[in-house]
Amino acid sequence: MQIDAHQHFWQPLRGDYGWMPEDDPILTRAYDPSHLAPELTTAGVTGTVLVQAAPTIEETEYLLGIADATSWVLGVVGWIDFEDRSHLAQLKRLAQHPKFKGVRPMIQDIADDNWMLRADVQWGFQALIDLDLTFDALGFPRHLENFHTILTRYPDMRTVVDHCMKPQIRAPAGFRHWADGITRIARDTNACCKFSALITEANPGWTVADLAPYANHVLEIFGPDRVMWGSDWPVCRLRGEYAEWRRAALALTATLDPGGLQQVFGATAAAFYRLAI
Repeated sequence: MQIDAHQHFWQPLRGDYGWMPEDDPILTRAYDPSHLAPELTTAGVTGTVLVQAAPTIEETEYLLGIADATSWVLGVVGWIDFEDRSHLAQLKRLAQHPKFKGVRPMIQDIADDNWMLRADVQWGFQALIDLDLTFDALGFPRHLENFHTILTRYPDMRTVVDHCMKPQIRAPAGFRHWADGITRIARDTNACCKFSALITEANPGWTVADLAPYANHVLEIFGPDRVMWGSDWPVCRLRGEYAEWRRAALALTATLDPGGLQQVFGATAAAFYRLAI
């Protein structure tokens, strides 16, 4: 089973994608299963995890509707408002859907880097544990210390670090800060890591050699059984098409044995998200 652990669909006319540029030729357009299906067939990917891209319950329901109609969408990572405790009822309702797997607060877009430490949002982390749902940790290297605090505070929360915590490959002077922070998370928590979005953090014209120090570090500290590949499509198209990033990922993992490759390209995601395959 080959699984893409992180992809998106969206419809800009919905009006809830506040991060989206108004006129970007790649991002500001609709994406639905008909656009991704040919890429999956070419790559031999047979299932995906569909991840939220708007901070609204309505978008989560929109994605679950797509999942209901699309057999190869195996799971959905949605959103609830951690700042509104009444959303516990929404979370419980969503958890009844067989393809709803967990949530992703859009922490990278929140102005306050210490947001996740606020007392009024802690109920959300505990609710994920109580309901046995997952947490996608979305941030930048500057968030690593706070994520370490949260993940060690809630050791029973099933967490995956999105996009290797977005190391700034275009500014390699930051490698040591990122490497030290992500190492602490791998060492001190049970979190998994998404091997995704590296190309969008690199300069245009990136090479596999540019990505290798970051990929090698993640694979070493987490191990293949805690690493899952994701395309981050269509965001990846800012730096390369689906097949191009897939080829790079295969090159970056070429030294793994067959069991390790199976973990990274399917088994880790299937186990973490408890996908029905």
